[in-house]
Amino acid sequence: MDPYSILGVARGAGEKDIKSAYRKLAKELHPDRNKDKPDAAERFSEITRAYDLLSDKDKRARFDRGEIDIDGNPTVGFGYGGGGGPGGGFGGGAQRGFRADGFEGFGGGNDGIDIGDIFDGLFGGRGGMGGGFGGQRQRAAPKGANVHYKLGVSLPDAATRATQRITLADGKTIDLKLPAGVEDGTQMRLAGKGEAGPGGAGDAIVTIEVQAHPFFRRDGDHLRLDLPVSIDEAVCGAKVKVPTAEGAVMLTLSPGSSSGKTLRLPGKGFSRKDGTRGDQLVTLEVQVPENDADLLERLAGWKDPRDLRGRMGV
Repeated sequence: MDPYSILGVARGAGEKDIKSAYRKLAKELHPDRNKDKPDAAERFSEITRAYDLLSDKDKRARFDRGEIDIDGNPTVGFGYGGGGGPGGGFGGGAQRGFRADGFEGFGGGNDGIDIGDIFDGLFGGRGGMGGGFGGQRQRAAPKGANVHYKLGVSLPDAATRATQRITLADGKTIDLKLPAGVEDGTQMRLAGKGEAGPGGAGDAIVTIEVQAHPFFRRDGDHLRLDLPVSIDEAVCGAKVKVPTAEGAVMLTLSPGSSSGKTLRLPGKGFSRKDGTRGDQLVTLEVQVPENDADLLERLAGWKDPRDLRGRMGV
């Protein structure tokens, strides 16, 4: 048996090409992926033996010189006898053994080659091996890959933890309840909603992206809003509608409310991790009309007696 032919590489192939060929074949022939093919375990063991030999420079050189076969046994005419030394059969270390990682070691004096590193990331872990052949340990079958999604959520929905609908890669839609304390970048894990695998499906990882809003803005756990009010509402006082994350509510303005005054709506802000919510902070912006003849006539001859800028020294 020729290890080069088994792996499908040229005799002068480098370590990188040999490793690449083995990875490709191991992926195709792994018994966990070929449970309906009874010869898969044998073929997999065969390519593993070939790689074990070719990845060891000393054993590969001895094979190329015709001193050993693929199993590391001396070839006919090289030491077949009954003794225990270099000229006496298998005494030079051609016995088989099992390494700690469960792979067989074949021939030579260097059974320390770790084939297990080939499987890192190949089947979801070190080796990713299912049991059942070659003396290998029982390993849990790997799960399928995780699938990542991005979910855009409006600022009001994030504040109220409104249920969101998402369509998965398989076309199915599910409703998600946003977690307490959700913020931009929060990740949600949906168990078993990823790709299928021998050990079960992977997970779906949903990353929340909180979108900007035309008039709401976040301030820690609070929701801020600048509310335009008219001169008569500010001067005389009024009840005005104010938008919140859950819909409009009535807010009472006391007479003489000035621009910059901030009113508080308790419990109308963002959800916290403990389940409580922050407040909505409403800042008044008194809007003065331009060139309003009626207003100019009403204010003719009237001046505010207060020294509004006196504290500034002007």
